[in-house]
Amino acid sequence: MKTLDLYDWVAIALYFIVLLGIAVWVIRKKQANTEDYFLAGRNVGWFVVGASIFASNIGSEHVVGLAGAGAGDKLPMLIYEIQAWVVLILGWVFLPFYARSGVFTMPEFLEKRFDARSRWILSIFSIAAYVLTKISVTIYAGGVVVSALLGIDFWTGAIATVVLTGVYTVLGGMRAVVYTEAVQTVVLILGAATLTFIGLDHVGGWQSMKETITPEYLNMWRPMTDPEFPWLPLLITSSIVGVWYWCTDQYIVQRALTAKNIKEGRRGTIFGALLKLFPVFLFLIPGVIALTMKMRGELHWDSPDEAFPVLMSNLLPSGVRGLVAAGLLAALMSSLASVFNSVSTLFTVDIYKKLKPNTPEKKLVKTGQIATVVVVIIGIIWIPIMANISGVLYEYLQKVQSYIAPPITAVFLLGIFHKRINAQGAYITLVVGFLAAALRIVLELVKGSLDPDGILFKLGDINFLTFGAWFFLFCIGLIIIVSLLTKSPSDEKVENLTFGTISEEEKQNNKTSYGWVDIAISILIIALVLGVMWFFNGK
Repeated sequence: MKTLDLYDWVAIALYFIVLLGIAVWVIRKKQANTEDYFLAGRNVGWFVVGASIFASNIGSEHVVGLAGAGAGDKLPMLIYEIQAWVVLILGWVFLPFYARSGVFTMPEFLEKRFDARSRWILSIFSIAAYVLTKISVTIYAGGVVVSALLGIDFWTGAIATVVLTGVYTVLGGMRAVVYTEAVQTVVLILGAATLTFIGLDHVGGWQSMKETITPEYLNMWRPMTDPEFPWLPLLITSSIVGVWYWCTDQYIVQRALTAKNIKEGRRGTIFGALLKLFPVFLFLIPGVIALTMKMRGELHWDSPDEAFPVLMSNLLPSGVRGLVAAGLLAALMSSLASVFNSVSTLFTVDIYKKLKPNTPEKKLVKTGQIATVVVVIIGIIWIPIMANISGVLYEYLQKVQSYIAPPITAVFLLGIFHKRINAQGAYITLVVGFLAAALRIVLELVKGSLDPDGILFKLGDINFLTFGAWFFLFCIGLIIIVSLLTKSPSDEKVENLTFGTISEEEKQNNKTSYGWVDIAISILIIALVLGVMWFFNGK
């Protein structure tokens, strides 16, 4: 592991001075209140929508985790990175319903389609999901990156990331994140692309790399008997998680909702889907390159999650290494600041303000700050537990998402596709789903102390992909049965919010919101996804 030299530190310093300058410029230019800032986003074009969707998805924790999957014999995990087709579903299927309903948040949509109980449970569910996935994973990745780059211990790196993020948020504010995200994304993509090309050249090209790690390593399709990644549960569960993340998660959908109209929003999702094809080659392949170099005795790391920073520090030239390191750190802090803000907003607006509607603005801001601090502490406490669930960051992320996604995906999908689904069915499915997901996580943590022949051990030990597929089927059955056994929803709850209830006028509006170019590019993206699936078949 090479330490950063003078040129690297100069590059890092210059990069952060530029980011700070952007933040100060934004603060001085925009003196409006926060409400005005969030609502002003309703006038965004397709290019910014697509870039924002991609930037929101890719953080340095993503880079670290995906490279770790490539370096740790977890190549089937790349199926989560070729879900560009699911991003298309957001634009072609879900977005028209969200836009017609006039909502600004996903819990708000559930309240409009079902009732206030569903809004409550999704808000709580979302906060739990942010803590279990986004926050703890981002802090963990921060620790890995900072400790690997600066040569300090992991916990010092993790705590330093949180403190730096706090300072960044205070100095830049959330208004600056939108502008700085664009710079960070460009630096990350250029840096990762440079690393991929230099890395492939260093190992003697793709064919030479395949000979070292064997072609079987590059096969993402494992047999059904594979204990880790049986192909059919992998395909089903990754799709369920994809629909939850790309089509129903506030963090992503918010970007599409800021578009001027459905046409711009849909084109934004198509552009975002196109960009989503890049991570496989920019972040996963460097992990495989790092593994190749390790097998040849040219590189060393203790955990696969260190593959990207170790490869970067050894292969990139002085100065460029510092710039990419700065991009990693800045992207990490910006994504962490955004998540903190999302959790704070969900708790303050969707929970606290509903309980105490007459709370003054100042107290709401203070409540949001306290909520952020509490969530950060929980996220830090969760890190060692997280490491216990899975040794590879990206696999941990997909495991937890496989438990969280099924009930939410079932409620949104059937809520839109089936007008007979009612509030009772949605509420019961979300509550039971939330408890079942929590039970599975607990059983996975304590399964070592359980009776190997008992049902609790089997529930905790079953492959996470197989569990996710069966869990989704259970949620589908539960919401249908409960809905059919209870009263039908009123016309007000389904009109223009489900297929089969859309007015002729709305149908015509939707038809004019796309052209043959949109359809052609969408088909091309699906063809490219199938091409990547075929390419990684181990031959």
